[in-house]
Amino acid sequence: MAETTADVRRDIELTRERMSSTLAELEQKLNLMQIVRDNPWPSLALAVGAGVLLSGSSADVKAAAATVGATKGASSKIGSALDEMVASLVTGFHGAMEERVTSWVGELKNAIGAPTTSTPRSTGMSTGVTSGMGSGTGAGMNTGPIGQAAAVSDLPVRAD
Repeated sequence: MAETTADVRRDIELTRERMSSTLAELEQKLNLMQIVRDNPWPSLALAVGAGVLLSGSSADVKAAAATVGATKGASSKIGSALDEMVASLVTGFHGAMEERVTSWVGELKNAIGAPTTSTPRSTGMSTGVTSGMGSGTGAGMNTGPIGQAAAVSDLPVRAD
């Protein structure tokens, strides 16, 4: 029997189609998610059984011991690096909050019509208040909780 080129190509195409359909069927049968969806209770029982077997093998204890042994010298290095990171984070957060509060104080002063003179920053310690609080001369500085100084003379005075 002499086959022509067209016959060979047709046979090849039929073989490809059969292989494609066979592969699709295999993929469908081996799709784990579909198997679990179709059979949830046996899948759950299998998972519980595997968990019980693994828990009895003490592999977790061995893994934990190996982890502790591998990280013995690294904890001090990691601790100091984490300390530096936390210090930088807290410093940055403090600066951002201080800047925002200062901005809010300025906006509030503008809203109530108080003078918005800039005051020198304090070190966080109160310098005391002298007499003559309403005169604007000789008024001391009180320091807020964030270290921003607010002059007593900057506060609005009500004339009742």
